[in-house]
Amino acid sequence: MMVSSVQSLGRQATVATAKFCLVMLVMIFLAAGSLAYWQGWVFLVHFCGWCAVLTAYFVKRDLELVRKRMSVGPAAEREPSQKRIQSFNSIAILALFVVSALDHRFGWSVVPASIVLLGNALIAVGFIGCFFVLRQNSFAAATVGVTAGQRVISTGLYGVVRHPMYAAALAMFFGVPLALASYWGLLVLAPVIGGLVARLLDEERYLVGNLVGYAEYRSQVQWRLVPGIW
Repeated sequence: MMVSSVQSLGRQATVATAKFCLVMLVMIFLAAGSLAYWQGWVFLVHFCGWCAVLTAYFVKRDLELVRKRMSVGPAAEREPSQKRIQSFNSIAILALFVVSALDHRFGWSVVPASIVLLGNALIAVGFIGCFFVLRQNSFAAATVGVTAGQRVISTGLYGVVRHPMYAAALAMFFGVPLALASYWGLLVLAPVIGGLVARLLDEERYLVGNLVGYAEYRSQVQWRLVPGIW
């Protein structure tokens, strides 16, 4: 890859991360109705800090992975079923942030600082999990599909559960409302988890039919998402 092309993709990834964090800031504080929301500021610095660090790391170490993960969202999906699932998931995840911030505006919950810190710890666990998954699997695009030369990854975290990226995301989702000092936000986890499970099952159906060796891998690794549970 030419140096100018590398630099261009790196800039695009950096700008995309900055825009995402700006949208998060506006969304959370508009819903909260106040800038006097220390939990929101801690969450944003923490969450966006992880986003920036991971973006910088993979821009330097695996630019092709960065390219694959820049195509994201319902419009980027090629499978019609995944377009529908991701449309639902986008709304559910948006609601997770908005309801949690609305909780601050209306004072629905009284959440101690220790629980807020626990929420941020779960977010850190989620990002660390994502880091190790992405470092291990360069085929981990943000959309469901199979690329030329793709192979089944069956070691490391993939030897524990079949979808370690989603397992990491699950920890992060649980952490978000707690980090934003909201118990009511936990109610939104039901549709978020439902959407995650729907995506996971549909992705497995696709991979069994399109990725050589995935059916065998699925029979070897029992757990999809949480060891000992499912």
